[in-house]
Amino acid sequence: MGNMRTPLLVLITALVTSGVTVAQTADVLIVGGRVLDGAGNPWVQHDVAITRDRITFVGAARDAGIRARDTIDATGLLVTPGFWDMHSHAALDEPWGKGARAFLHQGITTVVLGVDGGGTNEITRVFDSFREHGIGVNVLLYVGHGAARGTVMGNAARPPTPDEMAALKAYVRQGMEQGAVGLSSGLFYTPGYYADTDEVVELNGVPAEYGGVYDTHDRDLGAAYQGIGYDASVREAIEIGERAGTPVIFSHFNPQGRHNYGRAHVGAALIDSARARGVNVMAAQHVYTATQSSLSAYTVPRWASVGGWRAMLARFRDPMIVQQLDTATMSMLALRGGADKIFIVDERPDLNGKTLAGVAAEWSLTAPQAARRILERGNASVMNLDLYDIENTRLLATKEWIMTCTDGRAPPPGAGKVHPRPYGAFTRKLRLFVYDEGLISLPFAVRGMTSLGAEFLGIPDRGLIKEGFVADIAIFDESRLQDRATYDNPHQYAEGAVHVIVNGQFAIRDGDVTGVLAGRPILRGG
Repeated sequence: MGNMRTPLLVLITALVTSGVTVAQTADVLIVGGRVLDGAGNPWVQHDVAITRDRITFVGAARDAGIRARDTIDATGLLVTPGFWDMHSHAALDEPWGKGARAFLHQGITTVVLGVDGGGTNEITRVFDSFREHGIGVNVLLYVGHGAARGTVMGNAARPPTPDEMAALKAYVRQGMEQGAVGLSSGLFYTPGYYADTDEVVELNGVPAEYGGVYDTHDRDLGAAYQGIGYDASVREAIEIGERAGTPVIFSHFNPQGRHNYGRAHVGAALIDSARARGVNVMAAQHVYTATQSSLSAYTVPRWASVGGWRAMLARFRDPMIVQQLDTATMSMLALRGGADKIFIVDERPDLNGKTLAGVAAEWSLTAPQAARRILERGNASVMNLDLYDIENTRLLATKEWIMTCTDGRAPPPGAGKVHPRPYGAFTRKLRLFVYDEGLISLPFAVRGMTSLGAEFLGIPDRGLIKEGFVADIAIFDESRLQDRATYDNPHQYAEGAVHVIVNGQFAIRDGDVTGVLAGRPILRGG
């Protein structure tokens, strides 16, 4: 064998030194596409080879002698890294949601869950379940401040005792030990609302020990009843990360309410200032003008939720408290544009697709009375129409630190009206701000949807089209790129994604979902 190897080695050496590359065989070869690497660079016509789950070549395949078992002709198509949904509610734990079809059709290959303070610390259990049952996209998880507080303190409206703080830290530490990417908070919601700044700073010190990040639905985006105001809320979130020593990402960053129309520059300036002094602060956005949350969050003051749901319902039956609730609820609705701007997207068919004002009129009740009657049957999902200013959204889209999210959860089959964002957020941003308005360049937009998120979360081998990186790739026909989901007709997939590859496998091929569940759980650090 030694004598047989020598001539072969001589031949290979001669070919290499003469500039002739020895042929390689990949699993998939994407040829002729306009490749955006995800780093913000202009597109380059390249071929991309995939072997197993990795990108193994980017360049001119013919010149390099690259062959493949499966070749995709991407001539005239746009090839990008798969998109990262930085604040998601994808229902990967549900049989009808694990395939993530609404997300894949936008080119999304990775979602970040456990947001708004709700992330469990049982990361291993959740990830094991995903591996067992399969998921259509990759997933990272936060451990939640609200989940920790609810477990340790319930809905108590007070600071934790020393023992409780130790238990809160232990809760978060378990999540970090099991691979969470950081701590998320929902200080607008209960029970996170009851925590002061110092509490969150101290608790955020735990993920700081692990190199984690702080993700926040901050306390007051501008439409919080008796809140601290949009400006102060942005300052508080930055302070929590700066004092604890973690990067900060704002969830769905945008000031809320008509009184904040045209004021995005205030929050942007605070972030720019923090970044200038060395604080790693970033944010995510979607481009819809409606929010979605719960009816209780939008109509019940936080003091009425102390002690939990049963305690709240008991207050609904106290005539003296009801008078206070009526006043508070009307003030809360005024901040949100009135009861006719609260659009119910709950699964209950007798409510879905109606406004709170419409339900109140139908029942011959005031808006506060109607809200309480609905809540007596359980909380309801609602949208708040026109709460975001599109001009604020445009300004934020131009910032180098802005990423993209859906903030969405695709609904089960047969659902009525829902927010269109899980079906079209990324495609809509590209269509509106890149192609229709020319507000931002395509390379800039794609960077904010891909490598910026991967880099921020510390995942070293995803988010770029680069040799050695994991093969999460989206291939688009730009001429057909269009979000189709609307408020009136939300259950429509985005168009334009011709092929979507997750971990080297086709999740969408020739425009059709393959059903392959190639997604993987991603632990902190990759």
